[in-house]
This record gives sequence, structure tokens and C-alpha cells, in this order.
Amino acid sequence: MSTPGSPPSGPERPAKRPSASAAVDARPLYATGGLAAATAAAIGLAVAVTLTVTAWVAAPHAGLGEEIGGVLRGAVVAWLVSHHVSFTVADAQISMLPIGLMLLPGLVLYRSGRWLARSCEIPRLRYVHRAALAIAGPYAAIAGTLALVARGETVEPSMPRALFMGFVIAFLAGGLGALRQLMADKGVAPRALLGLMPARSRSLLVGMLVSTGTLLLGGLVLFAVAFAVGFPEAVETTRLLAPGLVGGALLIVIQLAYLPNAVLFAVCYGLGPGFALGEATAVAPTGISTGPLPLLPLLAALPEDGAAPVASLAALAVPFVAGAVGGVLTQRSAPDLVSEAAPLWGFVCGVTTGALCAALGELAGGSLGMERLSDIGPSAWQVGLVAALEVGAAAAIAAWGANWYYTRRRSGGAEPDAAPEAEARPAAELPVDVPVGEGLATVTPLRPHGEKEEAPGPEDRGGFRPGGPALGGGAEKEARGQAVPKAREERAARRQAAREERARRRAERKALRADRPRRWRRRDAEDSDELYGITYEAEPEEADAPRN
Repeated sequence: MSTPGSPPSGPERPAKRPSASAAVDARPLYATGGLAAATAAAIGLAVAVTLTVTAWVAAPHAGLGEEIGGVLRGAVVAWLVSHHVSFTVADAQISMLPIGLMLLPGLVLYRSGRWLARSCEIPRLRYVHRAALAIAGPYAAIAGTLALVARGETVEPSMPRALFMGFVIAFLAGGLGALRQLMADKGVAPRALLGLMPARSRSLLVGMLVSTGTLLLGGLVLFAVAFAVGFPEAVETTRLLAPGLVGGALLIVIQLAYLPNAVLFAVCYGLGPGFALGEATAVAPTGISTGPLPLLPLLAALPEDGAAPVASLAALAVPFVAGAVGGVLTQRSAPDLVSEAAPLWGFVCGVTTGALCAALGELAGGSLGMERLSDIGPSAWQVGLVAALEVGAAAAIAAWGANWYYTRRRSGGAEPDAAPEAEARPAAELPVDVPVGEGLATVTPLRPHGEKEEAPGPEDRGGFRPGGPALGGGAEKEARGQAVPKAREERAARRQAAREERARRRAERKALRADRPRRWRRRDAEDSDELYGITYEAEPEEADAPRN
């Protein structure tokens, strides 16, 4: 709430919601972060143990072990797999893990981040990274310790991978939860958060996210259509497996967990490089060669060996559509006055999108054993390079067109033949965010550089000349009344002559510049029509006014 006499603070902001930290003493951040990390890890382990024991009781297998210790070790391995931690089984590397399982620890850590923000005092949004580090550090240590505990004679999780993935997932999910809670406590809208970023960084971030989202949407549509075409084959594969009730439920869960991997594979197919399903195999628009495949209903979406289906080639247009959308949004909020810079920023949007696609491709692929199954998924560097070129080229062209449109619209769209209309407009058109008319801003015309204000002459001071005869009484008033209009006419004539002289010199300079080769240069202050200065004023606070 603004108090009487306080400086204006722009638009009215919503009242700050009371947080839990206002009611109780604030807890130490890093100690509370360790408690939040331990709680999140305990909840995830409880879910993994429950599912593992249920599967062991309903459909026991020798691989789980006859003792409960082996079952618990398997539950810890399942918890690590949900964090995308690779492991080794009988000298075979298992690194192609389901991305969908990362949703469970992500949700738990998100809730822990919100609890941490409610329990500790975080003064500003810019300090949210401290809350993320307070959770990520202890959580990574817990993941690394569990990777050591789960090591056995047959299964050996990767401890460096556990440390890295535990830290990354906890930092992102926990930091996002803490940020969301702080925004709710301080009454900050999600759209206002982007407004805190610089205009160019915000536009590039939005362009990259929208381009990547368009690619993922295209991959999802491609996979859905392909799976719908091969659905009878998926039903036949399920009938041949005969998994039973519990096995069927586990089979559905596994396939849902691998669904994000399948969507990313479809994205790589639409980009062009495609993906592999083992050594000497390829699934790409140039051709299909898969060889023998395991019995999995999800693989029914794959086309048969040979030439790629003609309908699937429509997916090759998705990267260019994604680049066009991203290029337009890159210039929407931050148009460039120099038109040559717009394609550059559009291409930068494509490069960042390619880097993100390369990271997602690396996350989706991996190995499922030795020999033939040791290479599954796309090539990360090929996917990133092709995505950067295709999306970047389309984004550069779209950014140039969008920048021309936005700059033309902001300048009023005045054409050379519309000069009379341009002269009819007001001398100054201020942005809408300048609070003119509310007693907050004063607009003052500025003189161009080199132009000096003429000092008033003796006749401007009422006709009195130093050293001249003194006039008194009514004669002095009558002389002043005759001198003032004459002085005004003389000043107007001098100003008109000065304007004509400046216009003549400006025309001569333009004629000289027209004969020279055109080069990009900074616009001179003399070429501008009008210059205005804005002065903001605020009333001082009263001594007895309450302070916030």
C-alpha cells in the first residue's frame, strides 16, 4: 500500500501475501535444505520399495534374490534408475533408461522446494539459487551414497552419474518449487517474471522454448499416427507375450515411462538424422533398416524395412515451421533498429534450439547391453548440428520479416507520399508507459547540439537601454507598450532566418552525403526532428507518515 506523500511506484501492485516465515522464526537455509533433500529421497525410496516388493510378491523372479536384502537392493537400483543413473550388469552397460520415471523425483523435489521457501527467509527472487543449491548439494550426496550401497556382485550403479544427475534434478526441480512459492508469497505473476529479464535475453529464451516445443509437438503427432497405424501389431505382440494381470500392468508402466524417449526419437526422424536400434541399423527418412527386434508393443510404431513411408516425409517440414515461429517471437518483444541484426538473432535462436535438441537426444539414447544393442538412439552431435542449421535458417528469415513488420508498425507506417499526414500528427508521441498527465512527468523540448538560445536584447527588457534617457510616469509605460510588439517581431524574424539557414545547411550536407558511397553510420542528432527531455518529480514523504 502506498502512503500519502510517498513516491509513486507505477501501477498498483497486489498486496503481499503473508508467508509461513512471517509467523515463525526463519530457519537456517542450508540446514533446512538438507532436511528437505533427505525427506524427498526418503519419499522416493518408499515408493520404489513399495513397487518392488509388490512385483516380487506377485511375480517373483530369481534375479531379485530369495532374501529381502536383494529386494531392497533392487529397490535402490530402481530409485537410481528413476534419476537416469546408468549401471553395469555382467559387463554390459545399461544406459538407455526411461525418461518418464524422472517425473516422480521431480515432483517430490518440487514440493520440497516449496516447503523450503515457506520455512526459510529468502528476501528476493534473485536469491532463489541459494535455495536450489541448499537442496541439490545434500540430495546429490545422498544419491552418490545410495549408488555405493546398491553395488553388488551383478549390479554396479555409476556413482559419478548418480552425483551429477542427483544434483541436476534437485537443482532444477527444487529451485523451480522455491521460485514458485516465492512468487506466490510476494504476489508476482508468472508473466511479470519474464519482465525482469533483459529484452534480448527474454526474447531469445522465449524463441528457443517455443521452437523446441514445436519440435516436440511434431514428434508426438508423428509417433501417435505411426502407433495408430501399427496398433493391430501391438495387440498381437501383447497376446504373444501373455504377461498376465500384474505383468500387463508392469508392461504398461514401462511403455509409458519410455514414451518420452519415443517422442524424442520421432523428433530426430523429422530433423533428418534419424536414430539407430542397434549396430548397423537406421531409421531415417532416407530408409529403414532395423533387423530383428524384441517383442515390445511400443515398437509397433516402427515402419517396415525398406523405403520410408511417403506420409512420414511430411515431418521434415516441422523444423522449418518451428524455426519460423521461434524467429517471429524472437523479434516480437525486442525489434532491432538495424534490420541486418534481426537475421543474426534469429539464427542464434536456432543455435540454442539445436544445443537443447542435442542434449535431449543424448538423454534419450544409450545402450541396452553388449554387441548389437550397445548403440540405440540418435547421434547427439548430428541432431544438434542439423537442428541448428534447419531451425536457424528458418528463424533468420522469419526474424527479418517480423522485424520489418514490427518496426514499420511502431514508426506509424508513414510512406513518402504520406508527408502531410505525418506533419498533422502531434510534435511528440510518447510511449504509453510514460505517466504524462498524472503530475509525475514533465516533457521539455531540447535544443539540438550547437544551437544556443539568444539572449534578450535591451529592447526585450521593456525598451530601457542602459545609459539612455530615463523615462518616467506615463511616457515610460507608453514607450514600453510600443517597444514590446516591435521586439517580438524582430525576434520572430531572427528565428525564422536561423531556421532557414539551418535548413539550407542541412540540405547541403544531405546533397554531399548523397554523392558519397552509402555506409552504415550512427544517426546524427541534427537529423532528428525533435528531442525531448522527461523530468520526474516526487513529493517528499511526510514526517509523520507511516512507513512500509
